[in-house]
Amino acid sequence: MAWPLVARAQQRAKPAHLGYIWIGPKDSEHSTRDGLRQGLRDLGYVEGRDYFLEERYAESQPDRLPGIIAELQQLKVALFLSPGVQVTSALVAATSTVPIIATTPDLLASGFVTSLARPGGNVTGMSLTAGPTLSEKWLEILKETFPNVATVAMLTASGVIYRDRVQAAAEILGLKVRYFPAQEPQEIDRALLAIAAMRPDGLVVESDANLVSNRAKILDFVARHRLPTVYGNLDYIPDGGVMAYFTSIFETWRRLATYVDRVLKGAHPGDLPVEQAMKFELVINLKAAKTIGLSISESMLLRADKVIE
Repeated sequence: MAWPLVARAQQRAKPAHLGYIWIGPKDSEHSTRDGLRQGLRDLGYVEGRDYFLEERYAESQPDRLPGIIAELQQLKVALFLSPGVQVTSALVAATSTVPIIATTPDLLASGFVTSLARPGGNVTGMSLTAGPTLSEKWLEILKETFPNVATVAMLTASGVIYRDRVQAAAEILGLKVRYFPAQEPQEIDRALLAIAAMRPDGLVVESDANLVSNRAKILDFVARHRLPTVYGNLDYIPDGGVMAYFTSIFETWRRLATYVDRVLKGAHPGDLPVEQAMKFELVINLKAAKTIGLSISESMLLRADKVIE
């Protein structure tokens, strides 16, 4: 009678291998991994004893994703951790059985789940952008901060899903918006050249793992053109971005650790409701603004959740 209990205890003690894939280079991102590790520590997990985080990086080469996924499947990972649309798409194409815990702008609109309450398949996680309302908010912040802005370029990976709503919001604000898709790493250079030719008054950089991975290139472009810009990810700010409005990726992935915990304890991802990011922060880098000659109004500084002097 005691033997099955001992066997089950030994099985539970065996560390789980968690497959983590990032679309860019390793040094282009840390908030997801740091947040995940903190969340797992909060739940009592010890890395190396209870789990191993099998990290893989596609180095901004999407064609490497199938090989990386196959390698992790050979390791028999307990689940996949997926930040971003590209990695999640590749994982969904590769497996319908291994649990996938993902963060993308909108898991439902992208077709990764069939329902927020009951995802139904092997994918669950968190949606980050609160639908079209976040794109509208980026435009609102840009116009309020820089009233003379009339034409806006939007560097986007998936915002076109809500194009009609965003266009309507732009018209109310008196803005003309043009979209510049950059769903693949090689498209970013072409998009930036096209934006330079357009000579817009302002820029919105959507939240996307591919864009975040290449943020050094985007930040350099913005600085050279002294372009008023709102970023859809807080990770741009420490590297010289002027202003960003988004949810904390660290806190999101800290929360995502609860999904890992439940799946490792036997829950099926299709039964775990998708959560929606609810708390968003406006962060302004005043030092970066002064560096490229942009002035931020006192009223906007007072509205900011955090100001870097």
